[in-house]
Amino acid sequence: MNEENIGLRERLVEAGVELLAAEGVQALTLREIARRTGVSHGAPRRYFPTHLELLSAIARRGFAELAARATAAAGADEGADPRERLTALCRVYLDFARTDRGMFELMFRHDLLASGRLGLRETSLPLFGMLVDLVARARPRTGVAPELAAAALWANLHGIAQLHGWGSLQLATGSEDAEPLLRAALDAHLGAVQR
Repeated sequence: MNEENIGLRERLVEAGVELLAAEGVQALTLREIARRTGVSHGAPRRYFPTHLELLSAIARRGFAELAARATAAAGADEGADPRERLTALCRVYLDFARTDRGMFELMFRHDLLASGRLGLRETSLPLFGMLVDLVARARPRTGVAPELAAAALWANLHGIAQLHGWGSLQLATGSEDAEPLLRAALDAHLGAVQR
């Protein structure tokens, strides 16, 4: 691809990211992204033969952003307390789901994940690897593999994020604050700490 093609490809993805943030997943049409980019409605097909491929490129941006935030928050300081690092990573995940609701929804759409176009291995597995590493360091040795414990914690976090986004947890708990739920999830998967 020449520089002009790469430039337009990136502009299409950027327009999709902006549209997603402003109007949500339902607004992500090829026609609207093309209009916002200032090209014909057929132009995106030269770079993204299917709508799914364009959505996947937009979702990859979300995974990259989430990974960058998680890395910054959890830090690379090997000497830092693993549970504190893990807590920071979990807070980033929940905050991302709250502040980037449309992107969060797009990133975990089944059709994108199942299509193989998202590049799930390259985009999300390194983040999951960080979670596994911190879970392994933060919890006592048990008969459960760190990968399974991390997957269970991730499922719990994702559930908190989704239910909180829908307003269900606020109805059930009577509170907008997700922090007690995060602490309960961490205690459930890592063991309780004295507070």
